[in-house]
Amino acid sequence: MEIVNRFSRLASSLNEFRSDPDHAHLVNRIGSIHQRAMSYLEDEFGFLLQEHTNQQPVQEPDSAGKSSSAKAAETGEEGSPLPESQSKPEEEKESPYPGYSEETVTNLSNIASQMIAGGYESECCQVYMIVRRHALDETLIQSGFEKISIDDVQKMAWENLEREIPIMTSIIKECASVHFPKEHKLVHSVFSNYPSLSISLFSNLSRGILIQFLNFAEGVAMSKRSTEKLFKFLDMYETLRGLYPEESESELKTEATTVKGRIGEAAINIFSDLEHSIKNDHGKTPVPGGAVHPLTRYTMNYLKYAFEYKSTLENVFRDHSKIERADSTSRPRFEGDSNQAGGGGDQDNNQSPFAGQLARIMDFLDQNLESKSQLYRDVSLCCIFMMNNGRYILQKIKSSPEIHCVMGDPWCRRKSSDLRNYHKGYQRETWSKLLGCLAQEGVQVHGKVSKTVLKERFKNFNIMFDEIHRTQSQWVVSDEQLQSELRVSIAAVVIPAYRAFLGRFSQYFTPGRQYEKYVKYQAEDIENCVEELFEGNASSIARRR
Repeated sequence: MEIVNRFSRLASSLNEFRSDPDHAHLVNRIGSIHQRAMSYLEDEFGFLLQEHTNQQPVQEPDSAGKSSSAKAAETGEEGSPLPESQSKPEEEKESPYPGYSEETVTNLSNIASQMIAGGYESECCQVYMIVRRHALDETLIQSGFEKISIDDVQKMAWENLEREIPIMTSIIKECASVHFPKEHKLVHSVFSNYPSLSISLFSNLSRGILIQFLNFAEGVAMSKRSTEKLFKFLDMYETLRGLYPEESESELKTEATTVKGRIGEAAINIFSDLEHSIKNDHGKTPVPGGAVHPLTRYTMNYLKYAFEYKSTLENVFRDHSKIERADSTSRPRFEGDSNQAGGGGDQDNNQSPFAGQLARIMDFLDQNLESKSQLYRDVSLCCIFMMNNGRYILQKIKSSPEIHCVMGDPWCRRKSSDLRNYHKGYQRETWSKLLGCLAQEGVQVHGKVSKTVLKERFKNFNIMFDEIHRTQSQWVVSDEQLQSELRVSIAAVVIPAYRAFLGRFSQYFTPGRQYEKYVKYQAEDIENCVEELFEGNASSIARRR
């Protein structure tokens, strides 16, 4: 290295004599020797760069086509430790470079400095780029990375694209967290004396890979929208969001931000489609037995899965809202962040865009269910339908801390209050009329118990109770707690009233056929019948939760 350094300085010093005929031969000879020395350094530089790839251990697959370590990983068995001669040195395990020791990096840096000082910057950079790009490409290919154009993405069936998205996002995340930092460390160490050059080399090295991913992401964003794509879109959005921190600078950052915006907008449109699907669900067929409507199940389960991406969705809506506010000054002012997303569905200006969207979805779902409840001619069944769906919604929200946090306790209290009102409405419509038969007023005529009135009361009670039992035993209340609450509340009102009426007036019937004709039920019979309500048309109906 010292000899090369001397020749570089000598060649540089003699350049001014190149046009002097007396020294031309000497200058040419020194230049030739200097060129040969640089050629040798170039070869050595390339050799050191490539050497690490030849030292990586390659596991031979076993007869089943898998390496022994992979097989052990699948079976959960611990493999035998490598002999000491094959074990990796501790300093290499902890090396911040992609397969290079500190000593090798120092040698590479010295050679690079000599070549650049000697006027061979382009040759040095070319060798570095060829070797490192090839090594990085090989690493990514082994991970499943595949170059796919925007046109290819748009032509792919969703089933195939759905398999490709996790692979691409996983690889890019690995690049951002592992490969790129090591490449960045390596290039800055090798070209430590030339920071602007190292920045350019790293940018060119990472650019090709990132361009491929950005093209892939843009193709995905341009594909046809559908609800099942939301979660894959959010995966890609979060990957793009993590590529470039806010304070970073990169020529690709603007392009990545643009693609991220398109992915985010597509995700928002897909999520907003849930609102439109609720508004446009105009089905006129009531659910048998007043059970939970499929629309309710679909909406709440979709939200449950969506809230596994709660922080990402909040970022998507917030970023999109910033763009919209930049384009329009007429939008409401928003100063909240992800920790202020809740608001219990209140439409105030400080509510996060995502919380506002969720509140609208819940409002539209309530309105749609209220409309569907009117399809039932029986007001009592209408109340049962609203209780079933309201309880399902409330239970889903309470079972998800994320959704509960966004909707807030005030919203949950209002929903619970609505359920109590529907319960009261059901009691009033169903049992108030029946209890009228058990009223003691009007039974006595001129101070004496009228058998005619008494017979009419028992007769009407039997007819009404038979009809309620026949009808409402076919109704469905799948939530066990709600079913129990309804039965307990019914029993608490009906049984004491019937027992008191029976105890006071049954003695006025002649024992035998007359008694049996009008006193059809004992209090225990009423209690057993109440326990059969809300079981559904067949006892085999599955309780879906």
